[in-house]
Amino acid sequence: MSWYCEVAPGDEVHRPYHDHEYGFPTTDERVLCERLALEIFQAGLSWRLVLQKRPALAAALANFEPDRLAAFGADDLNRLLADRTIIRNRRKLEAIVNNARCVLDMRRTHDGFHGWLAAHQPLTEEAWLALFRQTFRFMGREVVREFLMSIGELPGAHHPQCPIYPKVLAARPRWMVSRAAPDRPFAGS
Repeated sequence: MSWYCEVAPGDEVHRPYHDHEYGFPTTDERVLCERLALEIFQAGLSWRLVLQKRPALAAALANFEPDRLAAFGADDLNRLLADRTIIRNRRKLEAIVNNARCVLDMRRTHDGFHGWLAAHQPLTEEAWLALFRQTFRFMGREVVREFLMSIGELPGAHHPQCPIYPKVLAARPRWMVSRAAPDRPFAGS
């Protein structure tokens, strides 16, 4: 049984994300960039902290709009590193800006981030991990797995007894319609 489904419904910080975002498919490029950035921020930290800092992160990082975020330079990085309201980690911030630039490249090659994801589905868990590591920066196993589960590319965001699970299924996440996607989270994580 998923720990998140047990804890989130009774928690004011986790419940909105769990009930309305986690596991639901999206094609919105800004949302995809935000989710990837949030998973990067979460590495080594608690998800509660990331969700609490989410409004400040959005304000500091141009609402995760890939065009604006990709244009960040050294002055922006210095501003971010001085901002006590956000998670200040140089490697994570540099990776998030770099990854926004990758998303802009995907517009030329795949009509955007969503098109890039769709072009590679279905992949095994290990293939997704390898692809993300060769495309983006700061891509650990947990970052990739949670990102893909959060946007409905991989199963596992909710356990079948969770009251949100039928809503996720009704939204037709890609893992559900993809024949090769395993109905389990990443092995070994």
